[in-house]
Amino acid sequence: MNEDSAHFPPVEPVKAGVKGLCPRCGEGKLFDGFLAVRPACANCGLDFSFADSGDGPVVFVILIVGFVVVGAALWMEVTLNPPLWLHFLLWAPLATVFSLALMRMLKGILINLQFRHAARPGEIDRG
Repeated sequence: MNEDSAHFPPVEPVKAGVKGLCPRCGEGKLFDGFLAVRPACANCGLDFSFADSGDGPVVFVILIVGFVVVGAALWMEVTLNPPLWLHFLLWAPLATVFSLALMRMLKGILINLQFRHAARPGEIDRG
């Protein structure tokens, strides 16, 4: 694994990512604010400069939220045939809230997985 495994017990990356916790100790906070990553963990001192989730969380959010919201809106249209204003009042806020909640969780998961697998941005294994 890595040299930290002797000092810190293994952290479940998905569980820590959903909670927004440090990938090494599982106790310190990963985020400073809503989506900004802290410079380092206040608990174990891990430098978060390696953390670069890029556009990964955004792609997953678009796919997941699009599938759920469009699917539910189509089902509602076919089944209940509500007026257009009701669709707008229901689905626009739901898509916004769902997107924001998922964005933080998926960014945390991807950063935790990046640490777990020692993936660093810009490094390509030419092995």
